[in-house]
Amino acid sequence: MPDEIEILPGDQAAVDEGPKSAITEPSKLMRIAVMLRELQGEVRRASPDQAGRDRLRTVHERALHELCDVLSPDLQDELRDLTLPFEDGTPTESEILISQAQLVGWLEGLFQGIQVTLFNQQAQARAQFEQMRRRGLPPGSSPDDGGDERPTSTGQYL
Repeated sequence: MPDEIEILPGDQAAVDEGPKSAITEPSKLMRIAVMLRELQGEVRRASPDQAGRDRLRTVHERALHELCDVLSPDLQDELRDLTLPFEDGTPTESEILISQAQLVGWLEGLFQGIQVTLFNQQAQARAQFEQMRRRGLPPGSSPDDGGDERPTSTGQYL
């Protein structure tokens, strides 16, 4: 699993620097993932005939191609390493189910990685904000005092 996943606007996809994984079109990624999950459910409910299995093979291969369009090269390589192409001819129902389950599982892992990365980024930003806030407080104040009040003086007025 990559250490960091970055979501880039479409025009910045070519500026992939370092070991970061990037997703250029997160909404497209989500649409493909939801479609594959629904397709997997349909295959489980109804046993497709040969024409249906041929169509499922085409949809599966097209989905893989579309996913590679929105993933960084390192994620593309990972996906290619984990997914095996169908043999020549019509795949069996179990081959289709296994391939789709594998792909849906990989996508769920990718989404969990994104969530973890976002959580860590938010925690780091919160820590940086607190650190900046503490630096801006007057001497002798604590963050719990509110920081806006002046320390009270016990000296006499002149």
